[in-house]
Amino acid sequence: MSAPDLARINAELGRDASGLVAWALGLNQPTIVTTNFRPFEAVILHLVTRVRPDVPVVWMDNGYNTEATYRFADEVTKQLGLHLKIYLPRRSRAHREAVDGATPALDDPRHAAFTEEVKLEPFARALRETAPRVWFTALRATDTAVRAQMDPVSINPDGLIKVAPLLHWTSKELYEYCEKHGLPNNFDYVDPTKGEDNRECGLHLAH
Repeated sequence: MSAPDLARINAELGRDASGLVAWALGLNQPTIVTTNFRPFEAVILHLVTRVRPDVPVVWMDNGYNTEATYRFADEVTKQLGLHLKIYLPRRSRAHREAVDGATPALDDPRHAAFTEEVKLEPFARALRETAPRVWFTALRATDTAVRAQMDPVSINPDGLIKVAPLLHWTSKELYEYCEKHGLPNNFDYVDPTKGEDNRECGLHLAH
């Protein structure tokens, strides 16, 4: 895809979530959608799977999720019939904490290694095993300063097409979508690799 093609798609479909999903799936390339089952994640999962129900849904379960998040994951998976693929760190949380102690603080030099172990390595493994050419993500411009600068469609250095149909959606729009389609939600969510809501975890900096 050339730079002019990319610019045209962003201009024409960047604020049309359904249109963007249809366009990306219409490329007929191996596709994944990633999720962490945070608030409003059911929206991206519904948007994609109502068009193509068998799209692999990749979840990097870091082992530190809340009970509510695990229940939400099960509920959404059953309701939407998700083709869920769970990627776990190579060590369990119990193993890691027995050897290394509790989750390192953001200013702890060990935090980068922790993020690599529980999120970045599992995602790299997921990419190797699923080999997608299109990646749907629920990124939103209001999440972080980095994401505010992103386009709804971008191409990674390795050629992977990253599609963020909800980039410009507000929380109100996401809430109304969930209500309209009878989708569950989850507000009891914690990401130990971020620590702060407006901080990047590294996944979208690396990919």
